[in-house]
Amino acid sequence: MDRKYITLKNLIIDKEKCIGLKFFTDKVVQVMVDNLPDVQWSEKFRMNYILNTPANLELVFKTFRGVAWINCNHFYSKASFGREEEPVNIQQLQNREEVSGKRYCPGSYLRKLELKRYANSTIKTYVSCFETFINHYSDREIKDLNEEDIRLYLQKLIQEDFSHSYINQAINAIKFYYEVVLEMPNRFYAIERPRPIEQLPKVLAKEEIMAIIEHTNNIKHRCIVSLLYSAGLRRIELLNLKLEDIDSKRMVIKVRSGKGNKDRFTILSEKLLGDLRKYYKEWRPTNFLFEGPGRKAYSPESVSSIVKNAAKKAKIKKRVTPHMLRHSFATHLLESGTDLRYIQVLLGHRSTKTTEIYTHVATNIFFKIKNPLD
Repeated sequence: MDRKYITLKNLIIDKEKCIGLKFFTDKVVQVMVDNLPDVQWSEKFRMNYILNTPANLELVFKTFRGVAWINCNHFYSKASFGREEEPVNIQQLQNREEVSGKRYCPGSYLRKLELKRYANSTIKTYVSCFETFINHYSDREIKDLNEEDIRLYLQKLIQEDFSHSYINQAINAIKFYYEVVLEMPNRFYAIERPRPIEQLPKVLAKEEIMAIIEHTNNIKHRCIVSLLYSAGLRRIELLNLKLEDIDSKRMVIKVRSGKGNKDRFTILSEKLLGDLRKYYKEWRPTNFLFEGPGRKAYSPESVSSIVKNAAKKAKIKKRVTPHMLRHSFATHLLESGTDLRYIQVLLGHRSTKTTEIYTHVATNIFFKIKNPLD
């Protein structure tokens, strides 16, 4: 019997805190969810939800105990419940119990996703977005849908105030079917994508980062914050690090399966290496560089909490996230004169255009400009 999973999400709907219940279609789970008090469906978030109260939360755990594994990673901000969502099982997706009247991803779509070896998060997003699309046109054959149908669907998403990110994901999921599964590469290139909101990365001053590092609770937390900054790592890349990825002879760090499933190398700080050696002697990790309970990888929420708490102790007023340390790494390198192409390699960007955003926040060019008021 396949194991069932439910992911709890923190939602704000009509200014009310709610418990989101996300799961792959399963008749048993759906019936149990339907029996929860005042359960409703959110079209925007594409999941069922109930009001977030202690009684309701307790009821959720009681209802699904012994029936489904409940993933709380996205619900408790300070809890450590292992890593991100459970790995995607393509076979499980293909063998889902079908609900009458609902359409599902064709087997060819799922097999192509598996062959492409996309990340778990990408597979889940594509499946969810594509199934939402084909159910919008439930009375039409998928292969008969044309560019105008897709435009009308995207217009509906815009009118319903879906995010720019979600609409882009929907376009990618739809294009994947027609261009990759059906091998019609030129059919839907004319679909216009929503204009992106150009936001500059948020960056910390070097003094602020040093203060955050100094206000960590212990050597383990100090190494986590220092690595995020000094190596320009994404949070998931930090969590994936293993002991053998720290190469002290070449003074580099191997980053496994970064964004786009690409491996790369980044630089290792000499100052940090000393702290890492102290950390290893004290904590003795066995597999992952940073381990949580049961020698499993540290949770993403724990990393965010470490950064947030250290910043608070350092009396930094702005909201600090792990990714801000990566932005700061790139910006400070650029300000110190490092070539943009080297920064691109260290960050794992496919194109220099992505890296060029940091030229807009680097302040070294401002020092050469005399303010007309002075």
